[in-house]
Amino acid sequence: MTVDSQAPDRLDELAELKSLARNGPDPKATERQHAKGKLTAHERIELLLDKGSFTEIEALRRHRATGFGLEARRPHTDGVVTGWGTVEGRTVFVYAHDFRIFGGALGEAHAQKIHKIMDMAIAAGAPLVSLNDGAGARIQEGVSALAGYGGIFQRNTRASGVIPQISVMLGPCAGGAAYSPALTDFVFAVRDISQMFITGPDVVQAVTGEEVSQNGLGGADVHGGVSGVAHFVYDDEDTCLAEVRYLLSLLPSNNRELPPAHLGEDPADRAGDALLDLVPADGNRAYDIRDVIEELVDDGEHMEVHAAWAPNIVCTLARLDGQAVGIVANQPSSMAGVLDIKASEKGARFVQFCDSFNIPIVTLVDVPGFLPGVDQEHEGIIRRGAKLLYAYCNATVPRISVVLRKAYGGAYIVMDSRSIGADVALAWPGNEIAVMGAEGAANVVFRREIAAADDPDAMRAQKIKDYKSELVHPYYAAERGLIDDVIDPRDTRSVLIRSLAMLRAKHAELPVRKHGNPPQ
Repeated sequence: MTVDSQAPDRLDELAELKSLARNGPDPKATERQHAKGKLTAHERIELLLDKGSFTEIEALRRHRATGFGLEARRPHTDGVVTGWGTVEGRTVFVYAHDFRIFGGALGEAHAQKIHKIMDMAIAAGAPLVSLNDGAGARIQEGVSALAGYGGIFQRNTRASGVIPQISVMLGPCAGGAAYSPALTDFVFAVRDISQMFITGPDVVQAVTGEEVSQNGLGGADVHGGVSGVAHFVYDDEDTCLAEVRYLLSLLPSNNRELPPAHLGEDPADRAGDALLDLVPADGNRAYDIRDVIEELVDDGEHMEVHAAWAPNIVCTLARLDGQAVGIVANQPSSMAGVLDIKASEKGARFVQFCDSFNIPIVTLVDVPGFLPGVDQEHEGIIRRGAKLLYAYCNATVPRISVVLRKAYGGAYIVMDSRSIGADVALAWPGNEIAVMGAEGAANVVFRREIAAADDPDAMRAQKIKDYKSELVHPYYAAERGLIDDVIDPRDTRSVLIRSLAMLRAKHAELPVRKHGNPPQ
C-alpha cells in the first residue's frame, strides 16, 4: 500500500490551525486579557469541565462578512468557543465568548455557532452553560448580528424548563445581549469584571444627565443586591466556576430526570437538639433562618440563591439524605420575615424552577404577613404577590411545609399551606397560625368592650389572653386537619426525610392546556 507523502504535511497544517484557533491571532490580546484579571475562553472552559473532557466544535469557523475591513480580518472561531464536556461525569454543553477576537462581539457566524450548540443541548437533554464576555452585536455586520440574537432568545425560551440554563457573566454584556442571560435559570457574576446594562453610562448621561460608572450602573453587586438580575456573586473566576460545577451537581440533566443523589455520612435520623435554642419562643425576637437550614440539611451545606436580594426570604438548594431539595424560608432577621414585592417574586421564580426540574420543595414558615404600605400597594403587591401563590399552586413536585412559629393571614396561605396543595403540612409546638396576631385581633374584635372598660389596658390584656386560648393555640389548626402533625423540632430532619421518601414517586397532572397565564 502506498502512503500519501503529503499526509504529514496535512497533519502539521491541521495542528497549526488548531493552535491558532486556540491561541488567537494576536498573542498580545491574551496578555491584555490576563492584565485585566480575566481568563481566556479556553481557560474558563477548563475550569468548568472535568479535566480533558472538552470536545470543541467549529473551531475553524470563520465569518463571510465584507465591508469595513472585515474581509481582511477572518480569525478562526469567530470569537466564540463552543462544544461539550462533562461535570462530575455528566454531559454539559458550553459556549464561551472570546474577548480577544472582535471583543467577543456577536456576528452572523458567531451566532450560528451558538445556535448549533444550543440545539445540540436541547436535543441531547443536557445543561447549557454560557460564559459571557462580549461587547454586544458586531456593528459592522448590521442587522445580521441582531437577527443572531433573536435566534438565541428563541432557543433560550424553547429550552426553558427543559434543560438547566446557566449564564456566567465574565465581562461586559450590553444592549440586547443582556436579555439572553435574563431568560436563563441562573446568572452568576464576578465582582469588578462583570457588567450588564441595556444602555451604557455614556448613553445614560446623554439622555438623563446622570453620571455613573460601569460597575455603578451594572456591576456584579448592583445586580446581586439591587436589581436581582444576578443570582450569585463571587470575587474571582475560579470560585465562580467552581460554584457553577456545584450547582450542576444538584440539578438533573433535563426535566425528564430526577436530580442525582449523593449519599453522604450525615445520618437521616440525626437529632436537631440545637433547634430548640436557635428559634426563640417569643415571636417578636429575630433569628437567622439559615442557622435552622444548616441544622436540617446534609452536612450543613446549602447553596443560597439571591442571597443579597430580597433577604427577607431565603431560597436555597441543599440535600436531605442525599436527595436534592429546594428550601423556601421566611427570614425573621430581615424585615421580620414579612413578604413584600421582591420577596414574592424571588420565591415565585425559585418555586417555578424547582417544579420545572423535579426538585422537591420544603417551606419553612415564620411569617407575620404581607408588608403594608402605600408604596407596596401602588407598585402592585396584589398582582406581584400573587406570583408566589400561583407558583405554589401550579407546582406538582413533592411539597412539605413546616410552621416554625407564626403564620398570619394571607401570608400563611401563600407560604404553601395545606389549603393550596402542600402534600405534608407540619408545625412545631410553638406555632401560631391565625388570621392575625392576638394583639391586633383583640383590638379589632373587642374594640368596643375595651373602649367601654374602666381599665382598658387590663381588658385588652384579658381579651388577648382569651383570643389566644380560643383561636391561636398550637393545636387549633391540627384539630381542623390543616396541619398533619405537630412535631418535636428535634425530629424535623428525620420527619422531612421520611416524608420526602414517601413522596418520591408522587405523580400529579395539571389540566390540559397550552400554558397558564401567571400574574405579572
